[in-house]
Amino acid sequence: MSGRVYASILQRASSYTLTLSSSTPFQYAHLVVFPSSQPRPANICHFSSWGTFRSDHLCSRSDESGNWSQRGRHLSTRQDLDFQLSRVQINSILRSNEQIVSVPEFDGRGLSGVRKFESNQLAANTPNEDRRSAATCLQTKGMLFGVFDGHGGWACAQAVSERLLYYIATAMMPKQSLEELEKCMEHGRPVPPILKWYKHHADFNYRESASLYIDHLRVFWQELLDSEEHGEGMIPLDALECAFKRLDADISLEAQVPLSNDLMKSTAIQVAFAGCTACVAHIGTDGIHVANTGDCRAVLGVREEDGSWSALPLSQDHNSQNQAEVERIKAQHPPSERDTVVTDDRLLGVLMPLRAFGDVRFKWSYVTPEITYHRLRPQDHFLILGTDGLWDELSSDEAVRLVGEHLSGIHLQAPVSPSERQLKLGQMHELLLKRQARASPPLDTNGATHLIRHALGTGEYGELCQERLASMLALPEDLARMYRDDITATVVYLNADLARPHHSLF
Repeated sequence: MSGRVYASILQRASSYTLTLSSSTPFQYAHLVVFPSSQPRPANICHFSSWGTFRSDHLCSRSDESGNWSQRGRHLSTRQDLDFQLSRVQINSILRSNEQIVSVPEFDGRGLSGVRKFESNQLAANTPNEDRRSAATCLQTKGMLFGVFDGHGGWACAQAVSERLLYYIATAMMPKQSLEELEKCMEHGRPVPPILKWYKHHADFNYRESASLYIDHLRVFWQELLDSEEHGEGMIPLDALECAFKRLDADISLEAQVPLSNDLMKSTAIQVAFAGCTACVAHIGTDGIHVANTGDCRAVLGVREEDGSWSALPLSQDHNSQNQAEVERIKAQHPPSERDTVVTDDRLLGVLMPLRAFGDVRFKWSYVTPEITYHRLRPQDHFLILGTDGLWDELSSDEAVRLVGEHLSGIHLQAPVSPSERQLKLGQMHELLLKRQARASPPLDTNGATHLIRHALGTGEYGELCQERLASMLALPEDLARMYRDDITATVVYLNADLARPHHSLF
């Protein structure tokens, strides 16, 4: 974040006073907003994070340099406690949606290409419009991971996060397994599970639409059974493409067919007219397939021979910054619309992503993902999946470096160059501060949380700035979305021991 934007945040937010009812403990605290022009009641704190103590225990202030001050050493115990509370409160917000899952190296069907994964989300919208999914394929091999960024509300992202992985896994299943599913449905027997889901306790499901979703998934596998070409099931590349297109078609259909349940009908319409981008990875023992539509992103963390980390993109953003994507959109429209189909960097002047699920009022055909394949190598250590809220704040290289150094505990510093040796004392001091910031120990065990913390809290020298992070997290709901987006990050740690030295196909 630039200094100008950060200053704007502080200026904008300074017109509000954030306070907690002094009679209310943290867990049930009420946020009250007072314009700065009005008299302020007692016990108020600017950007005070809330904690288990009452608000009159939370007040602390920062000096112009951004350092937390302690007025009077006779109050040092209390002020030290305030600083510690501030860190605890920030950590509570950042870690409330984090998830860490270790994956057995051998699950009964073969070795796993994944050792563990770490994930987290931080909302800016209310409610959060991002979603995430992770599951093991039980009828075939491999694991599936996805991140989904909704627009026009959260409805489409919710539906796609629940359904897309089922469509992918079903498309990869051989006919024999699909026949078993169909027989169980016909005779009312329990259906063999298709996926083992890894859910966070806060994850939500469209329970009222479950029967509709199952019915349409069944129609999908029935059509696969009728196909003479299905045989042993689709390879991941074909399964990903087929699943993306089919689910988008089903979303459109469900908004048009009569449904007896009014709530189900309302949900179907909301899903179809909202939209969401999606980035999904299938990870097997040999390689990674990534299907992307929109501006979520998948980046591979590669450790080079000298110990440094490099980023290998496994997806391309589908927005106006991608000139090839803009030309693809223009080619699908009449020549008379060539200069207007992308206006102000948005599709038809409205949508920033140029591919997405839903958004039915903008479509003639269904969403087409861009699919890439990467054969795993011993130097490939982790995969980062993130919504655009993460990539708005961090470059792919920065994200990979942060996770890589967090993973290894080693912070490589380049030798001081000849030009740097000529720096003046003040400039050399800045250089040392930057180097010191990179070597600071991480505050989080979860790599995804580590990314989010740095995305929002990095200061001028690359250091973590407590005040900057606190101000970003304390913004009122009506201001938060103006300065940051919903952020979802999933870091998948790969089983590099399975990879043999070979040439990457990506």
